[in-house]
Amino acid sequence: MSAAAARAMARADELAGCTERPGEITRRYGTPALIAARDLLEAWMLEAGMRTRVDRAGNLIGTLGAGDRPGILIGSHFDTVVDAGRYDGTLGILLGIGCGEELAGAEPAHDLTVVAFCDEEGARFPTDYFGSRAFLGRPLPDVAMTDAEGATLASAIELAGNGAAEPGSGLPASAVAYLEAHIEQGPVLEAAGHPLGIVTSITGGAKLMVALRGTAGHAGTVPMGLRRDAFSAAAEIALAAEALARDDGEAVATVGQVAVSPGAANVIPGRAAISIDLRHQDDDRRAGLLARVRQMIAEVADRRGVDAAVEVIHDERSVRCDPALGERMRAAARAIGLDPPSLPSGAGHDAVILSDHVPVAMLFVRCAGGISHNPAESVTTADVAAALAVLTAVVGGE
Repeated sequence: MSAAAARAMARADELAGCTERPGEITRRYGTPALIAARDLLEAWMLEAGMRTRVDRAGNLIGTLGAGDRPGILIGSHFDTVVDAGRYDGTLGILLGIGCGEELAGAEPAHDLTVVAFCDEEGARFPTDYFGSRAFLGRPLPDVAMTDAEGATLASAIELAGNGAAEPGSGLPASAVAYLEAHIEQGPVLEAAGHPLGIVTSITGGAKLMVALRGTAGHAGTVPMGLRRDAFSAAAEIALAAEALARDDGEAVATVGQVAVSPGAANVIPGRAAISIDLRHQDDDRRAGLLARVRQMIAEVADRRGVDAAVEVIHDERSVRCDPALGERMRAAARAIGLDPPSLPSGAGHDAVILSDHVPVAMLFVRCAGGISHNPAESVTTADVAAALAVLTAVVGGE
């Protein structure tokens, strides 16, 4: 598997060149950079002997087999966050293609479908697992929504998608499992000295957009006690959300987007907007945390004299991975001398959406320092080879 793993690593480097911004890896939905990456992936699928197609949203699907055997899907996403690393999402697709290459000409127990999802990150539009939802034939979100530059989702779909494709599920009728290999995006495997891990569950999460409206005013003439400062309210809300997550002990809360208007050094901010990302493995506790955060926002806004509007744009349940599939991956790992630990995923993955229709399992690959969503993402060829061996054994075996 070492040659195939080295090929996957080289392909990850080549995909990194498909970017909107020279000097970094940024590949958002509906951009020429995304289409260029998909073209490369399709070329490699064709080289592996797969039949390929692009669906209405822009997902790429490669199929190996005649459809007369139980089917296993392997997939992940090829869009990125802004200034990303080169392995988040893309490694899972490349491992799927590598699996197809290893099985070409053989008689595996399963047909193989590799799916490259066009938008999981939602880095351009406020979409929620857009690629995998569209793959399953779910209704499209509001296509009139716009990105930061005012471009509509409809225009992005027109560029990225196949207008001739009929709506409907892309899931093969013979599908019995969905597997997703992914860098861990955390430090647990590295700290424990394990190349691979078996994912037990995928943590649920909610994302809020909070818009605050106060009154802009002169920075030198409005006394502190008479201000309706929208950004100060946003800052207090951000710190309070962090404190609520810390008090829970297992939740995490992140404010990753901040916008302030009018944005002048000598003007009290009249408007502010922030995002709040809340995650917890326990759905009931996450729902309780979400309720407390909403109550806190109302209290801060009332005390500071600003108006607050809260929109929950994402609220996804936790998902338990299929234990039997996990044990099959563990057995395949043990066959090559590894004993992967079990661990939950704190990040969301396309497997969440696929789990509504087919059993899912995830394989984590160790990443240096646990770093992800960062240009410093790093994996080793040896670890990639181990992951490829596991996937190939599961697809090829009974």
